[in-house]
Amino acid sequence: MELVDLKHPLRRLFSGFVENAFCAEVGMCDPTLTAYVTELLVEFTRIDRLAVIEHGQGKCLEQLAAMMIVHDPQPPATQVERDRRVYRNIGDYTLFWAGVYPEQLKRAVRDPADVLLDYVAQGKKSYAIVSKLADENAAPPPSLFRHLSDDFETCLHGLGLVRRSWEQARSSPGDPIEIVF
Repeated sequence: MELVDLKHPLRRLFSGFVENAFCAEVGMCDPTLTAYVTELLVEFTRIDRLAVIEHGQGKCLEQLAAMMIVHDPQPPATQVERDRRVYRNIGDYTLFWAGVYPEQLKRAVRDPADVLLDYVAQGKKSYAIVSKLADENAAPPPSLFRHLSDDFETCLHGLGLVRRSWEQARSSPGDPIEIVF
């Protein structure tokens, strides 16, 4: 999968929304955190980024319950690397859906097992696991994932504010926001 271009206008747009919401409104002025959340939003504008964990037959998984029991077919260097990648994706997936589109969770859930899962608890737990699976020199650092786990609900609130900002900007008179890929 190719990354969204580093100079893409979405990065600047989301960066402004995230920095305003997280720093000015929520009080979480952590550049590592705001950069991570910005990148998450940019990457998740591509539908192929929402479901990156595959099961054995190569089909991407879109339900949280399935992600939690999958065996990642991509051969990582180590089991720890595989677990870190899977749990990070679960944390990112739950943060995105519960933060940006919480009202869509019931509609987005196609697997009855997902209805029973608490997206917030799973996101916090997944990021906590990721924080324990790497040394302090890893990128992103384990401290970021500890922060995401400890302050998951605050990050959800911040993402809700980001969504509100882009919806207000889109409905404001004047130049409309138009993003072309």
